[in-house]
Amino acid sequence: MELKRVSIKDVAKEAGVSASTVSYVLNSTPTETISPETTKRVMEAVRNLGYVPNLNARSLSSRRSNLIGVLIPQTEPGKELMFSNPFYGELLSSIEYTARQHGYHLLLSGTKEDQDYRSIAQNRGVDGVIIVGTYPGENLNALKKLDVPIVLVDSYIKDEAFHTIGIEDKEGARMATRYLIAKGHRRIAFISGSIRENGVNIKRFQGYRDAMLEAGLAIDDQAVYSGAVDYEYGMAAAREFLSRGKRQTAAFVTADVITMGLIKGLKQQRVRVPEDLSIVSFDDVYLAQMAYPALTTVHQDIGEKGKQAVQLILNAAKSKEHRHTECILPLRLVERESVREWRDEA
Repeated sequence: MELKRVSIKDVAKEAGVSASTVSYVLNSTPTETISPETTKRVMEAVRNLGYVPNLNARSLSSRRSNLIGVLIPQTEPGKELMFSNPFYGELLSSIEYTARQHGYHLLLSGTKEDQDYRSIAQNRGVDGVIIVGTYPGENLNALKKLDVPIVLVDSYIKDEAFHTIGIEDKEGARMATRYLIAKGHRRIAFISGSIRENGVNIKRFQGYRDAMLEAGLAIDDQAVYSGAVDYEYGMAAAREFLSRGKRQTAAFVTADVITMGLIKGLKQQRVRVPEDLSIVSFDDVYLAQMAYPALTTVHQDIGEKGKQAVQLILNAAKSKEHRHTECILPLRLVERESVREWRDEA
């Protein structure tokens, strides 16, 4: 037997008010003044009857879906990219919480890199789109035809059609590498996800390279490792480090999730961190301080990234203008236990 859906008229009858008054209370309509006593009666009726607003009907009447689309392109191999990396968990938690505080819900989709972003967004009628870590392409250009604000997170695409939010990846990598150099290290490895044009990893490689060159240090091809941004690649990089002869005393690793796999893989081979290899990582996810040893890492405010991404959509929706806005968040180095001073080299 199908249960009858409680309607706004049922709530109005229970509270002894008009249906329009119930609507004003539930939507906090600023142009209407409702007494506290009336508001209390309406909310008690809502609770007693178990009333749930019909979001489909609301979106039809307001021409808004109260949905924000979040697209995470699968730019690297790995079917569980967004959930195997704690970075995405922290980012999505912040996006969801901020959206919910403003009456919005998320439509989350992991997409193939060549998948049509526009069809995903258009079919569900979202009010705005957040795309994390994408690259230039026709699928991105197609989104320009949607009349909704679009925010690119961690992307080096320069296009006035999109809002952007990110960090100075190059400067963060330079900061990390300089720190290792200041600790006496001269042979420093670079361990990263795939290094692609217009991506964060190439910016981090450039920062590593610049710090090495300004210190007069050579960059050995055998010191550069590139794979996937996941724990398993960290384990594989540890094995490769040994097969290449353990030539470096330190490493800059571009993501905490890689570092955790690297440390585990090194431990299995009886290579100690930081005694045998010092490591500076990047991201400062919540697990970084729980790792053993706790990670010295470049801190970025992942939660603030998510919060600002939603806020850019809300601001654009309110103003009805999609004028380009760029937001760059600061970085800082957090010292913990994964680096030691190296005194044996000149």
